[in-house]
Amino acid sequence: MDRLLGIFVDGIGTAAATSGVLTQPQGRIFALLYLTPTPLSLDEIAAALEQSKSNVSIQVRGLVEWHLVRQTRVSGSRRDHYEAATDFWRVMQEIMERRFRWNLRQVLATADETARAAESARGDRDRVAFVRERLAALRAFFAAVDVGIGAFAQGQPVEPDTMKNVIAMLPSPGRRR
Repeated sequence: MDRLLGIFVDGIGTAAATSGVLTQPQGRIFALLYLTPTPLSLDEIAAALEQSKSNVSIQVRGLVEWHLVRQTRVSGSRRDHYEAATDFWRVMQEIMERRFRWNLRQVLATADETARAAESARGDRDRVAFVRERLAALRAFFAAVDVGIGAFAQGQPVEPDTMKNVIAMLPSPGRRR
């Protein structure tokens, strides 16, 4: 691998490792494929990155699931070849919908479950009121972000006023207990 490709492969691998979406090897494979003008086989990817073919195969499967890499045929070869996606809008829509929106919905479900528990809680009314207030603010914020991600995933604009209205609903720092 030449220096130009090496810089990109290592840099994208490092970025992927901290993304919470991809692993470092997946980032390196994507980068290699992205800056390679022709599709590569698993053997070629493994050789270029000095990785085992089995590891590359596992990592490529994950990239295919995220729609970052697609399998393609090369005439005259019986091997599967892979190339990087170049439609970043579609890739980000997929990541936002499948990864971040799922996480937001987990937060919303947890807030709802906690709110139900607060309704049946006995004891300190001030604490229950505090919890309800915090949960309402959390739900409002994450619900607005969920709507924004949904709009983004569908290629629709996200209205800034929606976010401003949500921020206005949040408790002010002076009201913290």
